[in-house]
Amino acid sequence: MAFMEKKSPGKVLLDDSVPLSCVIEASQNLQSHTEYIIRVQRGVSAENSWQIIRRYSDFDVLNASLQISGLALPLPPKKLIGNMDREFIAERQRGLQNYLNFITTQHMLSNCELVKKFLDPINYSSNYTEIALQQVSMFFRSEPNWEVVEPLKEIGWRLRKRHLLIKSKDQPKERQVLSWADLGPDMFLSDKDLQSAMKLLPSWSHPYIYPVTFATASESSGLVIRMYNEKGTLRDYICKAKPKDPFMKKYCSPKKIQGLDLQQIKTFGRQILEVLKFLHEKRIPYGHLHPSNVMLDGDTCKLLDLENALLGLPSYYRSYYTQSRKINTTEAIDVYSFGHLLYEITYGRPPDSVPVDSFPSAPSSDIVSVLQSILSADAWKTSMPTVAQLLETPLFADVLLLNAEKPQFKMPTKLKEALKTAKECMEKRLNEEQKAIHRHKRLARAQSHHGSEEEKKRRKILARKQAKKSKQSVTETEVDISAKSSNSNNVNSGSGASSPLTSPSSPTPPSTGVSPVPLPPAPPPPKSEIDVPSQSIAIANGAGRGALLSSIQSFKKGHLKPALTNDCSTPTIK
Repeated sequence: MAFMEKKSPGKVLLDDSVPLSCVIEASQNLQSHTEYIIRVQRGVSAENSWQIIRRYSDFDVLNASLQISGLALPLPPKKLIGNMDREFIAERQRGLQNYLNFITTQHMLSNCELVKKFLDPINYSSNYTEIALQQVSMFFRSEPNWEVVEPLKEIGWRLRKRHLLIKSKDQPKERQVLSWADLGPDMFLSDKDLQSAMKLLPSWSHPYIYPVTFATASESSGLVIRMYNEKGTLRDYICKAKPKDPFMKKYCSPKKIQGLDLQQIKTFGRQILEVLKFLHEKRIPYGHLHPSNVMLDGDTCKLLDLENALLGLPSYYRSYYTQSRKINTTEAIDVYSFGHLLYEITYGRPPDSVPVDSFPSAPSSDIVSVLQSILSADAWKTSMPTVAQLLETPLFADVLLLNAEKPQFKMPTKLKEALKTAKECMEKRLNEEQKAIHRHKRLARAQSHHGSEEEKKRRKILARKQAKKSKQSVTETEVDISAKSSNSNNVNSGSGASSPLTSPSSPTPPSTGVSPVPLPPAPPPPKSEIDVPSQSIAIANGAGRGALLSSIQSFKKGHLKPALTNDCSTPTIK
């Protein structure tokens, strides 16, 4: 059963950016179809897992819905005859596992609502479009000057955020975009401070921040209105996409991509760094920089969605930077996100994986140097550069900015302190998640090393050596005990010893290679020795024989003494 996140009033604790992973544990045949039992896990904690049951037809429906992405999805083909064969089912299960691995590791697919609902139907059963329309309707009742033109379906990646194209009755020809979103897991402001900050957004102006027309918040969500830009975002420009198209159609597998020229990279990069520097100086957390959150206004880049941090929404790149414990502050998050954006505007596509092992050729070696300082494995092991340091690099230091508009920014001291506290809470939650991931990775490496063929071979060799050493020790102990026992027997034994003793004064002569002369036979025993001839003793049947044996034993023990007859020739027993 799925792990159901507890909700506090007005705040969604579930972090939608945490990756889901899954393993097909078993399959079962039910009449004419096969069901696959799948274990789904959120994040690295095995306790946060649940089972779902899916048929092949469920996978087929999901796959049909994901075709909008334009990606070559590896779903195993259908088979009408022989689809209940055991070997075929095992082969199909491997194919479905490969399919699940693909859709849960492809960044855009793994975050889309279709995949989330397929893997976690309990937490993602809500109809967010209906919820958004209900909230917006309440807003329109209090602000009757606005009306909806059309919904903008799935133009963004967030599940809990919806966009509507609206217009004002005073200016019906102007199109604006209303964005609605739930409060997220990083919302650490009080209701009062959140409402105060949202109301201030329209008054903030900066040459590289896209202006807000209206903003408000309730105890459970936030709402922002901006002017609609027909040209779209920086990512729309790179992918040659239509702004109104769904997110996956535009960006998963764009047919035409084009990196920017060197001068655009330098100018846009410098503009973005300048506005990040401004936000950090004002202690306003951002953390949501990516090409879809940068609006193009002629030759000027302007940031979107400053409200995301206020509403506590998780970042688009969060699943990337949680892998590095060095990206542990809001500024480091912005720097990392800038590196990701710089890669995309240079090459026209995001990196295949992060950290990046090698970088393709770029219009300037200065670009590669900046990318290496942010996205390379060495950068992840040390630390991110600061925004100020990036502004001083050769790539951006000589860029002249012509826009002379002065920023307008006012904020009460109390709200500044509240934002500072909220920022610290965000960083604390990030650090805790990074520690958990680091512990999991360390354990996984240890288990992988323990189960590797090389380690198994090493342990076998070590076990053989230990067994050999133990056997040798046992043998030496046995020899030592045997020697001590032999010496003890030699000391305590009399003339009846099984082997004659060699006198120290008469050492055994060395062998000369000549056969020794045989010794003469031993002389007969002296007459004094007792001899009991058979003819001198009458042996009776039964008791007589027993009496004789008893007498002989008593004699040997010394209980009886021999007495000689008158001629001293034949002993008799008394």
